[in-house]
Amino acid sequence: MIKPKIGLEIHGYLITNEKLFCRCPTNYKIVKVNTNVCPVCTGMPGSKPMAPNVEALKKAVAIASMLDCKISEEVMMWQRKHYDWPDLPKGYQDTTSGSYSVPVGKDGEFLGIRIRQVHIEEDPARWDPETGNVDYNRCGMPLVEIVTEPDFEKSKDVREWLAKFLTTMSYIKTLNNDAGIKADVNVSVNADGKQGDRVEIKNVNSTYAIERAIDYEILRQSDELKKGNKIKRETRTFSERDKVTISMREKEQAEDYRFIPDPDLPVIGISTEMAEKILKSLPESPHAKVKRFVKQYKITDYEASVLSSDIELAGFFEKLLKLGIKPKIAATWVTVELLRVLNWNKKMLGDVAIKPEHFADLLKMMEKKEITELSAKNILNKFIPASFSPKKDADKVSRITNREEIEKFCRKIIENNKQAVSDYKNGEAKAISFLIGKVMEATNRRADNNLARQVLIELIGSTKI
Repeated sequence: MIKPKIGLEIHGYLITNEKLFCRCPTNYKIVKVNTNVCPVCTGMPGSKPMAPNVEALKKAVAIASMLDCKISEEVMMWQRKHYDWPDLPKGYQDTTSGSYSVPVGKDGEFLGIRIRQVHIEEDPARWDPETGNVDYNRCGMPLVEIVTEPDFEKSKDVREWLAKFLTTMSYIKTLNNDAGIKADVNVSVNADGKQGDRVEIKNVNSTYAIERAIDYEILRQSDELKKGNKIKRETRTFSERDKVTISMREKEQAEDYRFIPDPDLPVIGISTEMAEKILKSLPESPHAKVKRFVKQYKITDYEASVLSSDIELAGFFEKLLKLGIKPKIAATWVTVELLRVLNWNKKMLGDVAIKPEHFADLLKMMEKKEITELSAKNILNKFIPASFSPKKDADKVSRITNREEIEKFCRKIIENNKQAVSDYKNGEAKAISFLIGKVMEATNRRADNNLARQVLIELIGSTKI
């Protein structure tokens, strides 16, 4: 029997305008290499760090609070984590983790997975081992690290949990989505009573890669244990091309990093007032919102999940309800039609200016049968990049319910589509749908669908072909 234990160390870039210990901007992706740099973040001799970025600390507290962590009441000490790599010009990384450290938050829980701690640190530079080039634009960027307990047992559970974690983080706008996340994945396996040591897979940068790396590592460790080999504690990397993990080095212990307090940085503390203020400002979590939407509005789990996947989408839905739209109609039109239009234009709701009032007017006109459903969809297509009141063009899109007017269109359609008429008379039921489509096209989707069908069938019945 194989029983894996899996834990994560998730690293994400905090959204700030400046780096952690200097005034360099954090827009490293849109500038040339080695331009967002200064003596501090490049580790020049004699340079001294500024006081830690307060905004980064607040964002880390918000993350820890969303993960139900206990916020530290002790002062936090910056420690120097030493290692010798080209991406670290100072020869050490400043972090609030390590020996005798006090994290921002600890002992949390998120969707059944225990959170050991949340802490902040600076990012190293970007080193390309193939060329030997180093880009220091990223060096000194504020990072948050979230460490879970080894509570996962399946790679699929890790992937699904991470997706919900990222959705939750998007609600509080603390992590830079464009920069993505990286994760160190810790895997150990008990195969038929034989327990292997923990293996760390370093810097896996997508949920897909994380799942594949875990699957391979479980298989590799299980095979080794069954052969009677010992699983040694080591650090490995994942090759996305070959879908295998590759040994890098033996796993460092805490003493290998030679943690010492940084004498150039002050200790920092989180006041009770600040922690409480941040906690009160946090939104309802996505998973709590899903449960409330299903219970309160009687919509499906799927609809509630789609709506809660984006805090702006969820807010838009509830604004429609306040404007008098029924929950089921609002849920269907937001999760299907609105998302259809946004996806077609490759936009998020926050990228466009669609007013709930205009959307509500559109749905009310459709409910009152002032316009057809097809007309409503056509108007919605024009709401990008900005919506407008559909009432001002009501005469252009109003529903045609006059039988004589519809009959004129139907006679013309029958005359111009004799083959389809013949097919319908010969028993091909789908031909009537084609003809109705032609009527809708000719009336700019304004004709009453049921009346058009009725008139077409009556006219065809009296037509000699």
